[in-house]
Amino acid sequence: MNNKASITALMSSFGRAFHSENEEHPVFADHLAKELLTAEEYAAVQGYILGGAQFFEPEIDPATFQPKELLRRLVNVHIAPSPLCRTTYTEKALEAADLTGTKQYVILGAGMDTFAFRETEFLLKHRVFEVDHPLTQADKLERITRASWTVPDNLTFVPVDFTKDSLAERLIAAGFDPSVKSFFSWLGVTYYLSAEAIDAMLSSLSELCADGSSLVFDYPDEDFFAAPEKRVQNTIMMAKAGGEPMKTAFSYSELETLLEKHGFQIYELLTPDDIQRDVIDKAGADMKAFEHVNYCLAVRKN
Repeated sequence: MNNKASITALMSSFGRAFHSENEEHPVFADHLAKELLTAEEYAAVQGYILGGAQFFEPEIDPATFQPKELLRRLVNVHIAPSPLCRTTYTEKALEAADLTGTKQYVILGAGMDTFAFRETEFLLKHRVFEVDHPLTQADKLERITRASWTVPDNLTFVPVDFTKDSLAERLIAAGFDPSVKSFFSWLGVTYYLSAEAIDAMLSSLSELCADGSSLVFDYPDEDFFAAPEKRVQNTIMMAKAGGEPMKTAFSYSELETLLEKHGFQIYELLTPDDIQRDVIDKAGADMKAFEHVNYCLAVRKN
């Protein structure tokens, strides 16, 4: 692994940036996302998406579209729905958790997340911890420096190599207090992990979560890998081609059993229909929720 952002991370950031700049009714407006990308990266991802138009939608003729019109279509259908919708859901869940006494927010696999730089008022009263692989995090810190951003006092970067480090030990050493109510987000990650790795992560989180703490994550359902929908299969193929193959999906009962094993209860679960109604339609956005991808909000019960 090198210290450059993965194609998945670059595509996600591009989707957030482009959507924010080009939609009258965005699902989620992240006006800082573009600042973490170099001009060369932004242009390269744009070219990659446009160049793959017939991979994404073989039935269309790209020559019949203006480039920006075609790019908007491809981003809103294939690139942006998952990153935008899961972020919207997560940050609204965080707002609700804050009202019940949450004091710490841990972003697992933070990548190029911009929360701590967008929500500066939140950080005046809460601690935020960004957890990521050391090389990935080093790359982000370089990007933050290049963008001339000021790192908030209450933001702590926690490098963790999950192949050899203890998440609990690293977080606690960084100042995390496991005795107070916390909120964990784990977005866009479970797809790429084995069932054993997911089980191990939940075991680690159970050590860190005080009673009433929350965990939000997205995951593919049991029909994901055999789904007939073209954009689902495209996503699976792109992940594999990019060296990050998707590995694991869950039925509701499988997920419920796994969470209960580690002391978590499902508080809320959103299916694609729920995401369409509660996130996309509520924003008035021109977008369709991604098929076979669910969002789960689980609560730790000791």
